[in-house]
Amino acid sequence: MKFTLNWLKEYVDIDGLSPSDLADKLTMLGLEVDAVEEIFTELEPLKIAKVVKVDKHPNADKLTLCEVAVGEETFEIVCGAPNVRAGLITVVALPGTVLPGGMKIKKSKVRGIQSFGMLCSERELELSDSHTGIMELDDSLTHGDSFRKALGLDDILVEVDLTPNRPDCTSVIGVAREVAGITGKPLTMPVTEAEITTTNHEFSVDVESHELCPRYGARLIKGVTIGQSPWWLRKKLLSIGLRPINNVVDITNLVMMEYGQPLHAFDFQKLAGGKIVVRTPRSNETTFTTLDDVERKLDKDMLMICDGDKPVAVAGVMGGHNSEVSDDTSDILLESACFNPISTRKTARLLNLATEASYRFERGVDPGGCIVAMERAVQLFCEVAGGVAQEGGTDYYGGQKPLNSQTLRISKTSDLLGIDLDHEKISSLLQSIGIRCKKKDDDTLWVNPPTFRVDIEREVDLVEEVARLIGYDNIPTALPTVQLSYPEQDNDRSLRQEASDILTGYGFYEAINYSFSNEKHLDMMGLAEDDPRRSQVRLLNPLTEDQSVMRTMLIPGLLENVAHNINHQQYSVKLFESGKVFTPTGENEQPLEKTRLAGVLSGNRYGTASPLHFKQEMADILDVKGVAEYLLREIRLYGLGDSLLTFETGDGISEPYIDPGQFLSIMNNNDVLGLIGRVRPEIAKNFGVKQEVFVFDLDFDGLCHLQSSTKDFSNLPVFPAVKRDIALLVPDHISAGALLEAVRASREKLIEQCDVFDVYQGDSVKEGHKSVALSVTYRSPSKTLTEKNVEKAHTKIINMLNSKFEASFREG
Repeated sequence: MKFTLNWLKEYVDIDGLSPSDLADKLTMLGLEVDAVEEIFTELEPLKIAKVVKVDKHPNADKLTLCEVAVGEETFEIVCGAPNVRAGLITVVALPGTVLPGGMKIKKSKVRGIQSFGMLCSERELELSDSHTGIMELDDSLTHGDSFRKALGLDDILVEVDLTPNRPDCTSVIGVAREVAGITGKPLTMPVTEAEITTTNHEFSVDVESHELCPRYGARLIKGVTIGQSPWWLRKKLLSIGLRPINNVVDITNLVMMEYGQPLHAFDFQKLAGGKIVVRTPRSNETTFTTLDDVERKLDKDMLMICDGDKPVAVAGVMGGHNSEVSDDTSDILLESACFNPISTRKTARLLNLATEASYRFERGVDPGGCIVAMERAVQLFCEVAGGVAQEGGTDYYGGQKPLNSQTLRISKTSDLLGIDLDHEKISSLLQSIGIRCKKKDDDTLWVNPPTFRVDIEREVDLVEEVARLIGYDNIPTALPTVQLSYPEQDNDRSLRQEASDILTGYGFYEAINYSFSNEKHLDMMGLAEDDPRRSQVRLLNPLTEDQSVMRTMLIPGLLENVAHNINHQQYSVKLFESGKVFTPTGENEQPLEKTRLAGVLSGNRYGTASPLHFKQEMADILDVKGVAEYLLREIRLYGLGDSLLTFETGDGISEPYIDPGQFLSIMNNNDVLGLIGRVRPEIAKNFGVKQEVFVFDLDFDGLCHLQSSTKDFSNLPVFPAVKRDIALLVPDHISAGALLEAVRASREKLIEQCDVFDVYQGDSVKEGHKSVALSVTYRSPSKTLTEKNVEKAHTKIINMLNSKFEASFREG
C-alpha cells in the first residue's frame, strides 16, 4: 500500500509528526513501513517559466523563437510546440538539467539560432503520455519558482507492507484512521454516509448467489465528457505510481485508493438490455477478452458480471474489452460491489491476472462501505467529468450478516497486557479507530467491530487492538512469574528408572522389544488353553505376521534376545526389560495395560569377564535369586515389616515354562508379585536356546503400589561385634529362609545381622530333616557387649526357633 504525506493530511492532522516518527508509529501499529522517500526529486532543477514573446524562427517554418522569463532572467529558447504563445506559464529545463529520461539539456544551435534550454511537455517529464504540446500551467504561478514545489510534487511517499488480515488498511483513509487512533486527532472523510432509497428503472441488477456477491450497488451517470483529469487528481495517482488514463478511469482509481473499494465504470450504451447479471459462465461461455485485450479461458466456477446477453467483466478482477469506457462514452453505469474473497483469489490465480482490485477483494472488502465509496465517485463524476447523476440506483445486500457483537473483559485485558486499564481508557482507544463500545457491567464491555474490520473475530483480537493503540513500546517489560517449587514426579516412572539403574549396575543390559509379538509365542511357552494370557489384542493391520498381536508376556521376547546373542557367539547373556503387557477389555475398547519387569540370565555367571580374573562358572538359580533380592532391597521393598516380601516354593503356584524343582514365587502376604526360576529345557529349545536360562518376572505395578521403607542413616559402629553360630535340625518342609526371616523379625535390638551359611542333608542327619546353620552378629551402639548380654539374647533366639519350627540342636 502506497500513499503520500500530503494525501494523508487531507484526512488527519499529522503536522506534529516527522516522516520517521510516523513510520515508527505505523510499524508499531502492525503496519510495517517498507520505505519512506521523497518523490519526483528528479524534477527539482526544473523552473516555472513565462513565455514573454514569441517570434517566428527565421530558418524554420515549424519552429518559434521564444523569449522566456525565469525569475529575473530572460532566455531565448527555440521551441517547436504548437501551443506555445506569449503569456503562457509553462516549465523550462535550463542548460545543465537532466530530464527523468536521462537526457541532459545543453546550450545548442537550432537552425543557426542559439537556444538556452527547453520548454517541456508532460511526456518529456514522464508525467503522462501527452506530447501534443508543452505543459500549460496555471496563470497564478510565479515564474522562477521551483516547478516541483509549485505543482505540489515535493511530497514524501510511504510504502506499507500489509499483512493479509488488514484489508481495511489498503486505503489512504484506512491508514489515516490508524493514525487518528494514536494521535487523538479527528478523522475527516469526503463522504461518511450514503444510501440508495429509490430504484432506478433504467437498468436492472440480478445477483444469482449472495455467497459469491454479498453486496452489489450501481448508479447511472449521464452526460459524462471523457477527457484528461485535472492536475490535482492526476498528481495523486502519479505520486503513488499509477498512470492517469482519463477522468472516468482516474476517478475510479482515486476512490479505490482513497476508500479501499474497487469500482468499475461500464459504458451504459454497451450493456445489452440495460441489465447487470452477476453469475457464473454458461456452458457456451468459455473465453473472455479483458481490458488488456487478452483472451482468457473461463472456468465454470468463475464469477462474472454479465449484461442481458454476455459477460462484460470478471468479477473482482478486471473489466471486459466489450464494455470499456471510450472517448465516445457519455453514459456510465458505476459498479461498487463486494465479492467473495476465496472466489476472487481462485479466479485471479486461474487467470494469472493480479490487479489492484483483486488485491483488495482477495483480502476482504468492507461490504458496509460500498455505497459510501460509490457516492464519493458519483460526486467526482459530476464535478470533474460534467456528468449528471440519475435519481436512485440499486443496492442489493443479500449477503448481509448480523453484527459480530463481542464482550471484552477489562480484567482479562489487563492481565494479558500486564497493565492496569479501565472502561474509559479501553473505550476511548477502541472508539478512536471506529470500534463502538458500550459498558455492560463493571468488568465487561459490549463491543461491535465495524464491518471493515473483518479480522476481529474473538475477544483476544480486541485485546490486541488495545495493545496496538497503547503502543507495544509503552507496555512494560516483565519477566514471567515462575514457580520455583519442584514439579511433582511420577513415582512409578522414577521407580522404573531406579530399577533400570540398579540392574545395569549389576551387569545387565536393557532390552527394548516391540509391544507387538507373535501369537505362536504362547504355544512355544507351553501355556494351557485356558490360561488368561492367551486372550490377546489382535492388530487390524500388523506390520508383519510375526507382530500380529499385542504381547501379554515379556519372557518370550527376552528368550528370542538370548537366542539372537548366542547365534552371534555371545554365550553369556544378562538382559532385562521393563515394558507394558496388554489384556483386552472388550471389542473396540482400550486394552488394560500393566507394567512388568523381567530379566534373563544365561551362561557364565560373571558374564564376559576375563577368565584370568574369574573362573568359568555357569549361572544357577541362586544367581537369579540374588539379582531379585538385590533389586528389591535397593528399592527398599525386600524385608518390610507389614509388606514382607518372601521367596517361597510352589504350594500350587507354578508356571508351565519353569522347572518345578527350580521355581520360587515372590510373595507379599498372599499376593504373588513375581517369580524366579529355570526355564524348562524343552521350552528354551522352542526359541533356539540349548543352554540353561534363568529368569525373573516381576509385577512392577504391584511393586509400585507397596510402601517403600524410608532411608535410615546411622553412624559407623564404634563398639566391637560378637558372632555366634546356631546349627539346628528342622523338618524338610521348613525353608532356611523361614528361619532367617524369623530371626530378623524377632526385633531383638542387639542383632545386627543374620545369615545362613550352611544347609546339609546326609547320613548324619535323621530322615525327613535337614541341618541349617545360621550366623548371628550381635552389637550394641552404645557399649561393649559382655558375655552375659550376648548369651541372654542368643538363648532367646534359640528358644524362639525351637518352639516355632520344632527345631533341635544338631548332634555331632
